[in-house]
Amino acid sequence: MIIHIAHLYYDLMNLYGESGNIKALKKQLEEQGIKVKIDLLTITDTLHFENYDFVYMGMGTEENQKLVLKHLLSYKKEIEQAIDSGIFFLVTGNAIELFGKSILTNKKIKALNLFSFESKQETMRIVGECIGNAPFLSKPILGFQNRSGVMKNVKEKAFLNLSKGTGYAPKITQEGITKNHFYGTYLIGPILVRNPELLKYFVKQLILELDSNFKFKPFHLILENKAYQTFMEKYHVKN
Repeated sequence: MIIHIAHLYYDLMNLYGESGNIKALKKQLEEQGIKVKIDLLTITDTLHFENYDFVYMGMGTEENQKLVLKHLLSYKKEIEQAIDSGIFFLVTGNAIELFGKSILTNKKIKALNLFSFESKQETMRIVGECIGNAPFLSKPILGFQNRSGVMKNVKEKAFLNLSKGTGYAPKITQEGITKNHFYGTYLIGPILVRNPELLKYFVKQLILELDSNFKFKPFHLILENKAYQTFMEKYHVKN
């Protein structure tokens, strides 16, 4: 079995070490005996979403975000088909804004228009740790935010309900969006490195899509679990 991963804009959307998400995912898949092929893709590449089992894009500067958007717009139909067909997507940081209707800065920029929301880049920044619950996990998810964007008119199912931190916008606890196997969130961290249960979830779901009878080996995430538990104890969170 081979799992094909597309790391979109690895060079432009990789603030805060977000490539760690792909490294963590690859390591755990390989420990399950799965071969992993990763394509590092950027704005000079032609994208073929149907060739992949998992697509990842991380956070970038506002300048790089707009540069990437110009490239992505020509693939709107292909991305929509990939999401509808159940290909896994994980989109973190301000990359999530590319999938809404528009991004408002000093002007209104057309985005992919694949989801209902619009985003706006404010002059203030939202910075800090976040803790929230996802409906598909038994343990809380933790992450970090450093963003100027806020989202409005979100109609999709939320990825998280936060007990700490800022959601789509100030005073809102819902954060991120999910549809089929698309998971988008403002949280960075890297989120898969900081959340062993979320990492295991993606590994299991990816493998089970290809082999529903797969026999999993024990996961070796001792250091990751220790770091996670230490953080939770610091913030007095029961899990």
